[in-house]
Amino acid sequence: MSGKSLLAAAALLLFAYAGLCALLYSKQRELIYYPGPTRVPVQETDFELVRGEATLRGWRVNPGQTDAILYFGGNAEGLGPSRADFAELFPGKTTYLLAYRGYGASGGTPDEAALFADALALFDHASAQHPEGSISLVGRSLGSGVASYVASQRPVRKLVLVTPFDSLAAVAQSHYPMFPVRWLMQDRYESTRYLPRYTGPLLVLRAGRDEVVAPRNTDRLLAALPRPPRVIDFPLAGHNDISDDPAYARALGDFLR
Repeated sequence: MSGKSLLAAAALLLFAYAGLCALLYSKQRELIYYPGPTRVPVQETDFELVRGEATLRGWRVNPGQTDAILYFGGNAEGLGPSRADFAELFPGKTTYLLAYRGYGASGGTPDEAALFADALALFDHASAQHPEGSISLVGRSLGSGVASYVASQRPVRKLVLVTPFDSLAAVAQSHYPMFPVRWLMQDRYESTRYLPRYTGPLLVLRAGRDEVVAPRNTDRLLAALPRPPRVIDFPLAGHNDISDDPAYARALGDFLR
């Protein structure tokens, strides 16, 4: 092959690579957010929070209690099945299960800035509803990034992070090593930036066979903290089935009660 042919082939490959990078950039939110499996009819929910043009909907479990728990779920996680679990685990606390915008029965379109602002609004609403109590957070997977941000901005009593990561950009980079994903991502969920500002009690639940959040991503988050949290390992659990282990509910109950 001549030099010109080699240059032409290299230019074609570079052009194709740049095109794929452009496609990843333009479609990134479609690759990040998976609301489809979570959708439920509006009439099945019992709680809503109006956020400008978007109405967020979900459930309020054990209403009227002094203290509250806010649960921020994982990507593609339907919140409805968690109602019975939280009702049984925390009969003396009100739990708020509010779907992200675009998820469940909530309106709107998800992105990092909107999810962060919505989470702060939920915290402020709960604070107004529970003026004599405290508010704790549970964040799972994607929700660990949301909860970490809220804990850096509001007086959170206790915080639980399930399968957390250092940043979503770093997690995505590990799944797409051939592309500069770290530099292309707009919604970054940089928990290593926010979580060190939280100084209250922190519990981290880790899955030993996590196929989504690599152990190094959780390790980097833990290393960024000013003091080590309480960490419970589930060595046989994967990213999505960690909550199937009976020890998961016990860990939540012991820590938050």
